[in-house]
Amino acid sequence: MKVRVLGCSGAIARECRTTSFLIDGDVLVDAGTGVGDLTLDEMLAIDHVLLTHAHLDHVAALPLMLDAIATRRSHPVRVHALAGTIEALKAHIFNDVIWPDFTRLPTVDMPFIRFEEIRQGQVLDIGNKHIEVLPAVHTVPAVGFAVMAERACWVFSGDTGPNPAFWRRVNQLDVDMLVIETAFSSRESQLAEMSQHLSPAVLAQELDCIAADKNYPIYITHTKPAETELIMSEIRKLEGHRPSARQAAHDIRWLQAGQEFDL
Repeated sequence: MKVRVLGCSGAIARECRTTSFLIDGDVLVDAGTGVGDLTLDEMLAIDHVLLTHAHLDHVAALPLMLDAIATRRSHPVRVHALAGTIEALKAHIFNDVIWPDFTRLPTVDMPFIRFEEIRQGQVLDIGNKHIEVLPAVHTVPAVGFAVMAERACWVFSGDTGPNPAFWRRVNQLDVDMLVIETAFSSRESQLAEMSQHLSPAVLAQELDCIAADKNYPIYITHTKPAETELIMSEIRKLEGHRPSARQAAHDIRWLQAGQEFDL
């Protein structure tokens, strides 16, 4: 399994692209602004889009990508999302006001996209990949994903606050890599709590939930560009006091360089 990081920032700035990961060239996990770095042929190869939730930084490139490739495709792109996410996309983006309703164009029988509802705990079989829908705790309906192929397992938390159910399930998996959000620094911990995101101290508490016999690399995503260096420095400072944080001091800027991981 190959995981290509297209974007993993919590907002835009130079060289900062919002959340999107490309799995094996054909599955897109979230559709943030990083999708815009793909070539037309690379976008054309994407048959499935998995959305964690409806917030703009995770869906902004979806209508634009579809517009770029739709007339070159022979079958719809399948967009997998929670019912609440689908409702939001239909009401606020694909509504013939902000963007054309691609679920009815060019025809209802053969549209550019098809929405497919998912639910927490469901496992999707896409090619050789088994993709489990994991719980997330956010201000809108949200999920994370565990993507498994052969012996590899890549886990993405999505946007979430403290999430005991997530760890209960992740501790049952043989994880090779975890990508988890930490959107705000400690000085913005109140805002993080209100918006159901993590800050470094709360991240450390969450990582304490990892089973003692588990040991895998942890990458931090969704940092705000103005706070990335502060967030990462705060996480590194926790290493000496919280053994669980030692695996999490991976610099987000390295991920944002379009790095592809072989798992």
